[in-house]
Amino acid sequence: MKLEREAVTHIARLARVHLTDDEIDTYAGQLGDIIGHFDVLDGVNTDGIEPTTQALMLRNVMADDVAGPSLPRDVVLDLAPTTEDGYLRVRAVLE
Repeated sequence: MKLEREAVTHIARLARVHLTDDEIDTYAGQLGDIIGHFDVLDGVNTDGIEPTTQALMLRNVMADDVAGPSLPRDVVLDLAPTTEDGYLRVRAVLE
């Protein structure tokens, strides 16, 4: 199965990856081969098998939320890579 160029460019745009025309052609074949492997699953007989969201039982392992002693402010500020006016300095994460 080979993907169309439009599908590859759409996937690249979603991933915010710039591809050259040669790369688009290469990835169209490679992604098509990967998707083709899933066709094998179409041949698996699943009659009588209940749909499931998890194959294994899951359980949360949670620790009790117990307050404990904090580090002194001076120690925390000494451990920080950057501080400013007695506060932790972090990079802005907004665009």
